[in-house]
Amino acid sequence: MSDMAMTADAVEMAAERKTPKWRNWLMLSVPLLLALVGGYFWLTSGRYVSTDNAYVQQDKVSVSAEVSGPVAEVFVRENQRVKKGELLFRIDQRPYRIALAQAEAQMKAASVEVTQLQTRSAGTDADIRGAESNLGYAQRNFARYSELLDRGFTTRRQYDDALHDVEEARERLANARASAANAGAALASGGTSNQPAIEAARVAREKALLDLKRTEIRAPADGIVAQSDRLQVGNTVVSGVPMVTIVRSDDIWIEANYKETDLAKMYVGQPAEVEFDAYPGMKAKGHVASIGAGTGSEFSVLPAQNATGNWVKVTQRVPVRIRIDAPTSRPLLAGLSADVTVDTKGGAER
Repeated sequence: MSDMAMTADAVEMAAERKTPKWRNWLMLSVPLLLALVGGYFWLTSGRYVSTDNAYVQQDKVSVSAEVSGPVAEVFVRENQRVKKGELLFRIDQRPYRIALAQAEAQMKAASVEVTQLQTRSAGTDADIRGAESNLGYAQRNFARYSELLDRGFTTRRQYDDALHDVEEARERLANARASAANAGAALASGGTSNQPAIEAARVAREKALLDLKRTEIRAPADGIVAQSDRLQVGNTVVSGVPMVTIVRSDDIWIEANYKETDLAKMYVGQPAEVEFDAYPGMKAKGHVASIGAGTGSEFSVLPAQNATGNWVKVTQRVPVRIRIDAPTSRPLLAGLSADVTVDTKGGAER
């Protein structure tokens, strides 16, 4: 029996010697690791707020013409990148060139009319001087006949004729002065260039030139051409109706719609991390640029009316604008879905 007991003890001691030491370390490290992970989540709980209700946004400019007419030429295509001032399309210019020619002809006609008025005004001065001279002569002649009549050396008829000549001379002088007043009223002071008729013709010419220039529609900003289906040669352009859209490439942001309960510790300037559904693995650093002035439902076309008996409280969403701090390795397209995480402990409270 003693030999058998010694054999059992030897087997047990051999088994203990064969047990690897790393197993003991593993048994101790697992609880320690769980404790560390639990402590990390306890310390960081509530620090990060995330949402997957976020989308890439870009400014979109609807381009319309300020004049109407058929499209004569198209210089861009869908998804083409353009620079500010680049020609997009041209409207048929022929009607506007004719209008410009008419305005220039009206300007010349106005210049001729003003010259005629000036000549007429100068002529009225001579008419007034002649009428005044005739009146003086008639008055002197009438005075002589009046004296002769008193002495009995003339007839009543000759006296009446002299009086009639004086009245006619006065009437001619009044008419000459009225014509001069009318000619002066038609002319403005300051020379030929300041005359109302010439100014009106000049304004009409400038409008014709502006309309002709507006037949060439150019890109209002750098960006990418979109929604250009209606931009076809022969299509009629109506003033004020958008024909094409330019998606601006110089201003990109993320609009993250956070629950109102996530805003308690959120401030402008806090760092954020953005992931994109279209580009798995790509992350972008950003920051909170602004927090919306109202919830999404508040600015909807038909805001919710909660003054009813069966009202149910719903957590509202507030748009938070996230700015990307550095260019990304892949292009950010308007409307892409994103996941945004904001570090509410980072940055400074504002």
